Amino acid sequence: MATPQTTTTTLFTNGKIFLSGVSPGTNAGLTRPPSFASCMLIRGSQIVHVGSETDAPIAAALADPAGPPTVRNLQGKTILPGFIDGHMHLMLLGQALTKLDLGHCTNLDDIRAAIGAHAAAHPSAPRILARGWMHSMTPGGARSEDLDGLDPTGLDRPVLVDSKDLHSTWANTAGVRELGAAGWADVPGGIIERDADGRPTGVFSEAANINYVWPFLARVATLEERIAAIRAAVAAYHEAGYTGMIDMAMDEGSWEALQALRRRDGAIPMRIAAYWLIKPADTVEELRTQVDRAIEVARDAEANSPDCRVVGVKVICDGIVDACTAGLSEPYAHDGRGVNPLWTAEHLVPVVRRADEAGLQVALHAIGDATVKLVTDVLTAHAAPARRPRVEHIEVTRAEDVERLGRAGITASVQPVHADPAILKAWPRLLGEHRCGRAFAYRELADRGSPLALGSDAPTAPHTPFGNVYVGTTRKSYRDRTLETAVNPHFALGLCEAVAAATEGAAYSTFDEGRFGVLAEGRKADFVVVDMNWEKETLPDTKAAETWFDGKRVWPVEA
Repeated sequence: MATPQTTTTTLFTNGKIFLSGVSPGTNAGLTRPPSFASCMLIRGSQIVHVGSETDAPIAAALADPAGPPTVRNLQGKTILPGFIDGHMHLMLLGQALTKLDLGHCTNLDDIRAAIGAHAAAHPSAPRILARGWMHSMTPGGARSEDLDGLDPTGLDRPVLVDSKDLHSTWANTAGVRELGAAGWADVPGGIIERDADGRPTGVFSEAANINYVWPFLARVATLEERIAAIRAAVAAYHEAGYTGMIDMAMDEGSWEALQALRRRDGAIPMRIAAYWLIKPADTVEELRTQVDRAIEVARDAEANSPDCRVVGVKVICDGIVDACTAGLSEPYAHDGRGVNPLWTAEHLVPVVRRADEAGLQVALHAIGDATVKLVTDVLTAHAAPARRPRVEHIEVTRAEDVERLGRAGITASVQPVHADPAILKAWPRLLGEHRCGRAFAYRELADRGSPLALGSDAPTAPHTPFGNVYVGTTRKSYRDRTLETAVNPHFALGLCEAVAAATEGAAYSTFDEGRFGVLAEGRKADFVVVDMNWEKETLPDTKAAETWFDGKRVWPVEA
């Protein structure tokens, strides 16, 4: 006969239990003060009560004849809802944790030295994988031969380097050869940099990166490697204080690995909502086929659970400012070149309609103002507001489009870590000062009524939630604390609303606000314990002391 399972009851006292009070889509403003309770009672995976030690439910629990709860004295620490990363890339993050990080490099010589040292330290690796390259590190351009001759083993192994934003891959000559890039045809919205004779020169961007390079890396990664990547990402997120993540590039390989991991472990200790990536294609029929596959996966009851599910589709509608691939209404300032969105309305509308009609959410990546206008046009005309469509990034905008997004209640999925002054030094030259003044208009989005969901876009940026909230509320640099620069401080968020957007707002964006994201009776016991001052300036030094998921501590891991 099986031994009955006991339900653990825990009372957290002498602390500051954050009470959000900032519902998604409401304007909390810069100065709303925080509200705290002093204790929280959890039983099993649920929150039973949040209040004070004198409340009747607490007294009843302490007098329970079956046994009093375990009492945890917080000694003044703060409990926040578990953070939910509103925009990240699960598989890419897990894989990036094992890649060489070039984030400390400033020029080509630094990059070459770092890759050479890494190659020497990993002589048995079949290829050298790196991340963190920024276009500003190679102002004269990047070519395959720049990465040649760095392998001290003499094996001439392929080198593949991710750009920081994941929109480009830079390969050495052996890498170009292994990818088979010489035989690649151009794809809509893709950039294959070529020489005068049409041969690839080593950099593949936007749809060429998505359609060619990503599938190659997925093919060469074994199922075990993909499972290990997911486990590594989940562990890193627990350490940072996350209990949920919203994946923005789900595909067959990642989904297969998630299902395999669930079968092995029974459950993954993370709330995972995913958007299926729709890749550019020549015909509307090809696009509809991709959407139909997303619908099929989302409706597979056996594969989906409340805590691991496909909720919608994602379309990358333009590139990024640093690579001059973001769609802008005016030409780039430094070279007078005009850039349009990667998708046209003729191709985007059928995707949005098909997904929306099937009950899926739609998430559209839009960074430049021309692309923000395009996706706002499409979503307001073809996506039901009740499905909570969303726009990702929203970095350069026109005021009238921000107004329309708010009026339609479209979720603004933003990543403050991308507004870090340390990585925006090229923007004035590329955009001109007049457009820089419209960058990262988070305050305006909140004031106009868009529900905010904060994310990190990891691994393109640091995934620390406290660094994210710091940049969002101060507009200063988390990466380089010595910088005094603040990017458009008039667009800053208040601390209460930023924390709410990184918890309840992200949960709301996938219809999960009734289950988690706030600390309240009946919600899941997902939370993070932190020793913090409620001050913006000290956020970079704040770290998770404990992370709890489903009523169990998952960080630090029990010995």
